[in-house]
Amino acid sequence: MPLQNYQYDTIMREYNRRQARNRRIQEEHLAEAYEKIPRLREIDEEVATLSARKARALISRQEVGIEDLRNDIALLSQERTALLLSSGYPADYLEMSYTCPLCQDTGYIGSQKCSCFKKAEIELLYTQSNLKEILEKENFDHFSFDFYSDTITNDSTGLTERETACRAYKMAKEFVADFDNSFQNLFFYGDTGVGKTFLSHCIAHDLLDSAHCVLYFSSFELFDFLAGSAFSRGNDAPDDEPIFDCDLLIIDDLGTELTNSFVSSQLFLCINERIMRKKSTIISTNLKLEDFSATYSERTFSRIASNYQMTKLVGKDIRIQKIFLGGK
Repeated sequence: MPLQNYQYDTIMREYNRRQARNRRIQEEHLAEAYEKIPRLREIDEEVATLSARKARALISRQEVGIEDLRNDIALLSQERTALLLSSGYPADYLEMSYTCPLCQDTGYIGSQKCSCFKKAEIELLYTQSNLKEILEKENFDHFSFDFYSDTITNDSTGLTERETACRAYKMAKEFVADFDNSFQNLFFYGDTGVGKTFLSHCIAHDLLDSAHCVLYFSSFELFDFLAGSAFSRGNDAPDDEPIFDCDLLIIDDLGTELTNSFVSSQLFLCINERIMRKKSTIISTNLKLEDFSATYSERTFSRIASNYQMTKLVGKDIRIQKIFLGGK
């Protein structure tokens, strides 16, 4: 998925810093070596002169003398290397060094992104997602069904807690697998501590690893951010465009914030705008469906019901279970 302009600019600024730093290092090496070995400066000036003559000859297609110029440049290069080595310097001491030799700190090999750019891309997306550290522990590899009963059933579905969790897990995996091919949204609801947030983190982990732009907000953080965007002026206003245009927006614990008419209208705006742009959203809430509709308006609930896959997770609070198991 393509980066947002501000994300691309952030990465390219780092490449510019690398290039400037490496040029400065080369200049320092040259100054040091020229002072200690004056002949090096003479060699470099002679090579520059001969190279210019060679270039002019090639442009004018004058083949006479080209080979002699090549030989002269080669001899000077050999002398240069010998002087460096004899003075205790590496042979490449005066050459430009690169953080990434593959792309020479441009980020690209031809028209293709270098592996270092792709690595920087993923690192940036992780950092901006607000999830960097937690996703090291909360991902599909660490999702456990042991906390869900295989005997207690959900009266409304007839499925056990574990079967319900397995179904939600499978849906989450399919959501990731089909992410680039179909527009989907997820709505996780259920009691506190039954795995809604953990499952959202699993999805975020895999999408971030494939260089998608994922943003995570608790409901309080989201509305606090949107309020700053709505009521601030000029350059002080935060840019809310990433919220509307990131590949995946995760709104966690919806219903825990102080709800008012502003919050309700901003939630509808956010949900509706992302649907219009076909940008996926995951919402998790502890509210029952009827309470959700009463809290945020039937209009908002209708948009969610008609555009989201709605999944209820059931079970005992996993956090409390872990406490009794000694924090495992």
